[in-house]
Formats: sequence, structure tokens, C-alpha cells
Amino acid sequence: MIDDGTMWIVFIIIVAFLLFLDLGVINRKNKDMSMRKALALSAFWISVGSSFGILVYLVYGPGIAADYYASYLVEEMMSVDNLFVFIIIFAYFRVPDEYQHKALFMGILGAFAFRLIFIVAGIRLLERFDLMMYVFGAVLIFTALRTVMKKDDEDGSLDNNVIVRWCRKFMNVADDHDGGRFFTVKNGVKMATPLLLAVIVLELTDVVFAFDSIPAVLAITTNTFIVYSSNVFAILGLRSIYFALRGAVSSLAYLKYGLGAILAFIGVKMLISHHYHIGTPISLAVIIMILAVTVILSVTLTGRKRTACT
Repeated sequence: MIDDGTMWIVFIIIVAFLLFLDLGVINRKNKDMSMRKALALSAFWISVGSSFGILVYLVYGPGIAADYYASYLVEEMMSVDNLFVFIIIFAYFRVPDEYQHKALFMGILGAFAFRLIFIVAGIRLLERFDLMMYVFGAVLIFTALRTVMKKDDEDGSLDNNVIVRWCRKFMNVADDHDGGRFFTVKNGVKMATPLLLAVIVLELTDVVFAFDSIPAVLAITTNTFIVYSSNVFAILGLRSIYFALRGAVSSLAYLKYGLGAILAFIGVKMLISHHYHIGTPISLAVIIMILAVTVILSVTLTGRKRTACT
């Protein structure tokens, strides 16, 4: 029988190998990722995340495996919604396509550490204070409302971003990317490139995202290993999904409503958890149903609008 310590070791080895494979083999050279390659890699990462769920099933049983898949789906869908923000950040810093994968890769390494801290802290709070279940539930419902009410044409400028202004106050920032480097030298002065600022903003933006996504997953399970592993595998596939969907993400017109519905459902689940328990199989079925309806409506209605316009 495999114990928790062994599973953590297996998980770390798998992730370390995948990171080496990604940066050292698949994307060793800086170059723009084609749609065909992005789709193939997206399928690969999703299959890896799904296959790890099979290992969880074999070791822990169907109940814990259901927790893993529900957590993985929630984190993946919230990550897709965040692609809009990545597009804005890269456009603002004028990051060329061939350097965007490098920026996302570095951002993800930092996300691994931040997510673990948030997960451990969140679980400890839930274990010590019953009130935190209601706090997290309220946060999710607020996030759901904010997501649904967000305007599609909302200004995405980073000119007033505190992080950007702080970086430029304490750093000399060059105007060009200098071959994808994080630092460059101009007239004898060492300067940060816009690519470094983009990575910093990506890192700190992920901290903000974690405040929304971590409570959502903790509503499904408080098993540290399941929460963290589902987060990591969802994040690993985010880069390829970004390149596959960045041109088509605007076609998912109802994504924010689907995400809002999922967050509201999980928020309500947390608020009533002490009075009525909604099992993970039901939660997983609801999440899959909302996701399917969201994608079908987005594709169908967007296609009709394009047909009508022509």
C-alpha cells in the first residue's frame, strides 16, 4: 500500500520531469508556438492531469479520485478565464509571441510556491475556525457576482497598476526585450527588460487569482495533496491552452457566466455545509454540466451571430 509520503515523492518526481521535458526538450528554443503545436500540447497536458487522477483512484479509491477531478476541473476553468488577463499583460509590455512561453513558464514556477502557501494556510484556517467556511463561501459568491457583472469592454490598461509603477520607481527599465533576456545593459547601465516586468506582474497577478481559486477548491476537499496536485496539473497545462485559445477566447462569450455559476454553486455549498452536505459526485456532475452548457452556448450562439452578420 502506497502511503502519503510516497505519493508526494512520486508527484514531485513527475512534475520535475515534466518541467525538464517542457523547457529542456519541447520548448528549448524561443519561438512562436503554432496553433497545431499548442493544441497537441494542450491535449498532452490534459491527458497527464487526467492520468494522474487514475493513479489517485488506484491509491486512494473512487471518493478521493472524484475530489481530484472536481478540483482539477474548477482550477482549469478558472485558469482559462484568467487568459484574458495574460493577453492584456503581454500586449501592454509588448512581449513578442516567441517570448511569451518563457514568461509563462517562469510565472508558473513562482505560482507553485505561492499556491502551496495559500493551500496550507487555508486548510489550517478551516481546521481551526469553523467560521472560515462561511467566510470562504461569501468570498466565492462575491467573486461569482463580480465575474458575471464584469464588462466585456472593461479597460485593461496597466498604466495605473501599482506593481508596474513600483517596479519603474525602483528599477531602470529598458524599452526593448533584448533577445528575451530579463536584464540588459544600455550605456553601461544595467536595466530590467519589459519581459522581467511582465513576469513580475504575472507572478503577483497569480496571487490575486489564488484568493479566488483556492477557496473554490477547498470547498471540494481539504486534502492538501489533492488540492495542491490538482492545482499544479491545471497550471502546467495553462500555457499550451493559452496559445491554443488566445485567438479564439473571445468566442467563449458565455464563459464568465458559466464560471460565475460554478463559483456561486460552490459558495452556496460552503455556506450550507454544516447543515447539508453535497457530495463530490454531485458537485462534479454539476460542474461538468455547467461547463458543457457554457461551451455549447458560446459556440452555437457565436456561430449564429457570425452567420447573421455575413
